[in-house]
Amino acid sequence: MSIWLRITEALSALTSGEGLTAVFDRLRSPPERSVAFTIAVIALGAKMAKADGLVTRDEVTAFREVFQVAEGDTEGAARVFNLARQDVAGFDDYARSIAKMFQDQPEMLRDVMEGLFHIAMADGTYHPNEDAFLADVAAIFGLSDTSFASLKARFVPDTSPLPHAVLGISPNATKEEARAAWRKLVRDNHPDALVARGLPQEAIRMAEKRMIDINRAWATLSGKTV
Repeated sequence: MSIWLRITEALSALTSGEGLTAVFDRLRSPPERSVAFTIAVIALGAKMAKADGLVTRDEVTAFREVFQVAEGDTEGAARVFNLARQDVAGFDDYARSIAKMFQDQPEMLRDVMEGLFHIAMADGTYHPNEDAFLADVAAIFGLSDTSFASLKARFVPDTSPLPHAVLGISPNATKEEARAAWRKLVRDNHPDALVARGLPQEAIRMAEKRMIDINRAWATLSGKTV
């Protein structure tokens, strides 16, 4: 069974009245966690896409970029996105269920946030309503202000991409502390680590840009070139 068919079945259960908790409980263990991750980004992304009052073609395209939807899966992916928009559950219900599911893997919650930032910036504009939406989701996920600022620094052009913010450390951090933060981020974002977390193969592509940003930030602080 393709991942899109499994996702469609899960979202259909939601739209037919089955509770979020029951559906996500069935997706707790690998390989179904990749389905849960995809639903998380789709569902929250579909709801966030309306936060600025308009669902644009760019935002739908961004969703397809995150998940590398093959031509043969386009119809199934579109059905999934539409189901997510039709679901009556509020974004906060989804966010709480997702936070509970991945409470033992906080890295997954950051991965979801990264996918949402990618979709938010697809039309080239970071709307105040999108910022409020993402801040609320981050708070439900338990992400620190520093983690949220780090993501924002990387994705939003008007935000100063300070290397300390990208690495998630204090501006007063020592070079040794910066090196330790950089090494941890490199280790956490290695493809093997992402696969172990249960991310779908398509979503791992986001880590490529992430590593460029991480390495550039460390190069700036250490005085090296990339």
